[in-house]
Amino acid sequence: PTWRPRQVATRARTRTTTTTARPAAGGAMAARRWLHTRMRRANTWRAPFGVPSGGRVDPYVAAMWEELRDVRRDIHAHPELGLEERRTSALVADTLRRLGMDVATGFGKTGVVGSVHGTGQRDPDADGVSAIGIRADMDCLPMQEESDIPHRSKFPGKMHACGHDGHTTIALGAAHFLATHRDLFAGTVHFLFQPAEENHGGAEMMINDGVLSSKFICDEVYGIHNWPYLPPGTISVREGPIMASNDEFDISIRGNGGHAAMPHLAVDPVVVACQVVSALQSVVSRGVDPIKSGVLSVTQINGGSAYNVIPETVTLKGTFRTFRDEDRDRIATRLENIASSVAEAHGATAVVQITAGYPATVNAEKQTAFARQAASAVVGAKNVVSADPTMGSEDFSYMLQRAPGCYAWIGADSPGMLHEDTFDFDDEIIPIGVQYFVNLAKLRLPALPAGQSGSPSPSPKAPSSAESSSA
Repeated sequence: PTWRPRQVATRARTRTTTTTARPAAGGAMAARRWLHTRMRRANTWRAPFGVPSGGRVDPYVAAMWEELRDVRRDIHAHPELGLEERRTSALVADTLRRLGMDVATGFGKTGVVGSVHGTGQRDPDADGVSAIGIRADMDCLPMQEESDIPHRSKFPGKMHACGHDGHTTIALGAAHFLATHRDLFAGTVHFLFQPAEENHGGAEMMINDGVLSSKFICDEVYGIHNWPYLPPGTISVREGPIMASNDEFDISIRGNGGHAAMPHLAVDPVVVACQVVSALQSVVSRGVDPIKSGVLSVTQINGGSAYNVIPETVTLKGTFRTFRDEDRDRIATRLENIASSVAEAHGATAVVQITAGYPATVNAEKQTAFARQAASAVVGAKNVVSADPTMGSEDFSYMLQRAPGCYAWIGADSPGMLHEDTFDFDDEIIPIGVQYFVNLAKLRLPALPAGQSGSPSPSPKAPSSAESSSA
């Protein structure tokens, strides 16, 4: 490849020396971003494709980089909200069909499934499976993009601020490689291009429409997310819970309205609401094992319309998140009990409505070990880390409930953090993501090496330059 990533000199390996000026103003958030950028870039080695020493990207994957970069930027410039990803879905489906893959559309309204079947000879003694799923989300966020990049969003109020444009592109790149190297694996890879991750639970919608069942059964499922909170050239793979469940609650507190000058003649729901908020702080601190994690936040208090009127009702809204189903149930129960009891003690009533969101994202132990092996082959074993879980949520969790798998984070050097209006996907990590998925396919659907009758190596072997050229 002729391209060279930013901050990389002509040598294959060079130390990053880019510096950033300390913000003169902007408050704590600006200072945090400045410090975070310094921390991510300090002592980081950048090589072509962001692959550190000890890792490897196949030359065929490397040669696809410019085309994939252009695809990613095209998707970024044409963002589509959840369940509206018609242009993106059409682009994905057309690309997969040109690769000779089996393509099905309409899952979760705008989802696409592309299936590629390996032609390699399977080793009956290999520890593999017959089909795996590789998932990529496609939707954008309802945000106004504030960056001045050439491929900025063409649609006001819509922006790829979470990197789903990059995830889609990485899956397309992996599909391209596997469709043109079918002899390197034995089995089926289902590429699951999913709509509506941000708001509507598109993963569950695709499952309800038949994905992961019938002819799309997957023995294992894998997904990735770009992660600008980790240095580029690293991949985080961790077994167990890595992202939390996400539930929302609405509490409607009803008292008796009245004149603000005569509160003794009223039941003030504002006072009751304040007591409820205070009492809810014990739900996690005294209801969840301190060794485990959970969080409950009241994020809205609404009520009243005048300075001198005690309102009839006040509403509270918020969210609670945890990693374990038992904690999720316990928090919901205690929330309802506390809100009702506090309201009753003040002569008011409380109606609690809990809206269940995404479950916790939990990586299976066995599949995480394979993911770590696939990641090590890309970035080197020392650059495969186990980052701390986050209280953010992810609807890939629905797929992990149906099939064991692993959700990995790929370190990135992106302008802006996730969900910020200046975010842009780090194109340099595209080959890393592609190679990671390719390694997983070859590792979990192993084929006998050409001309051999023994068992293949348990570690994924990327084809040589000569093999790639002949392919």
